[in-house]
Amino acid sequence: MPTEVILPKVDMDMATGQISRWFAEEGARVKKGDVLFEIETDKAAMEIDAPASGVLRDVTGKEGVDIAVGAAVAWIYADDESYAPISPLEGEMSTKSTEGVASGGTALEPRPVEPTPPDRPAAGRPPVEGEGRTRATPLARRLAREAGLNLSTVSGTGPHGRVVKADVDAALSSPLEGEVSAKRTEGVASEGTALAPSPVEATPPDRPLAGHPPLNGEGDVLRLFEAGSYELVPHDNMRKTIARRLVEAKTTIPHFYLTLDCELDALLALRTQINAAAPVKKTEKGEAPAYKLSVNDMVIKAMAMALKAVPDANASWTESAMVKHKHADVGVAVSIPGGLITPIIRKADEKTLSTISNEMKDLASRARSRKLKPEEYQGGTAAVSNLGMFGIKDFAAVINPPHATILAVGAGEERAVVKNGEIRIATVMSVTLSTDHRAVDGALGAELLVAFKRLIENPIGLLV
Repeated sequence: MPTEVILPKVDMDMATGQISRWFAEEGARVKKGDVLFEIETDKAAMEIDAPASGVLRDVTGKEGVDIAVGAAVAWIYADDESYAPISPLEGEMSTKSTEGVASGGTALEPRPVEPTPPDRPAAGRPPVEGEGRTRATPLARRLAREAGLNLSTVSGTGPHGRVVKADVDAALSSPLEGEVSAKRTEGVASEGTALAPSPVEATPPDRPLAGHPPLNGEGDVLRLFEAGSYELVPHDNMRKTIARRLVEAKTTIPHFYLTLDCELDALLALRTQINAAAPVKKTEKGEAPAYKLSVNDMVIKAMAMALKAVPDANASWTESAMVKHKHADVGVAVSIPGGLITPIIRKADEKTLSTISNEMKDLASRARSRKLKPEEYQGGTAAVSNLGMFGIKDFAAVINPPHATILAVGAGEERAVVKNGEIRIATVMSVTLSTDHRAVDGALGAELLVAFKRLIENPIGLLV
């Protein structure tokens, strides 16, 4: 039998992925281990190898299209196998949604769906033009019925073109209100001809339209702006994931915030001394120092050592138990085109500042080109987000599960401080610790932040 090539699950949050590039064409001879295609997940781009040797056939996974994890995207036929083209329904499966895909990423056999006869509408409601010929889940049918939406006008993304809840939601939030009106059954004549919409009286902004939740759909938002005054940029997978995880974090994690100021003068002086003492090595571009520490490198090390000093704060919350971590794995927020990602410095408390610095530069570089491996950005026990380079004085960051804390770092700036009754100038940096109150209580969070401040203001401790 031919070997099935599937879209693999390479990220624990991955439900769909996109093939950004095929390296082999239909009919090409490939060897096991050859790079077949590159997939774009929510956070990175990864090359996928051929699982067998033979001839590549029936390439159904199209570039730039959302494909469910575990769905077949091609088949590889051995040299002695006869080729039989796949059926159209099998080909459709490569671009359908995650319905019919197990949570572990394995494609499930689609359950047979008994079609609804066109002449037999669902009980308790009048027939809708074209709906009897449309495959749809019961939930999708109910939502469409409640909204008066003609299912025959909705493109299904479920198995075999089945309309699912997400398709109905997308249709109801269409930015083209004229299209939405035409899709509603109130605006469809019995012969299938769209009727002209009746005039709608303007509704005050504080009173939503009848039957519409306030600003929940895309159409509700766009109705507030003049046509032609904007452009629509579709969300990519990364932006969708960021939105989903941030909403999840802010609605399920009870955040509280602790802020204090750290004096940086001693740390800046030590950084200057360490960088001046860096050995020189030869590179392709000539001689260069073996390392060049940044303030952020020292912040990462201080955060890791503070977590080890206050081990009860180095934890993650689960419904059944508290996860107490043995190592301090610090994630660092990195801005990349279209969003952000958090590569992780593993066991940062055990690494030297020069190691952290060089590792961070490598991770940030590969993050921006979307070349990180899943294990390089998944997990972690806490995180650091630094906007100081933009001159931001202070801010509060959103916790990224499974972390229980994230440290928001502001800019170092000269401020007047009072010491022993005298006013002097010091370089001060404000930091804010966002904390998951389920895992870390107020006093414990304060203890962690004080331990961090102690290391920043007495940076010699970062070297021992």
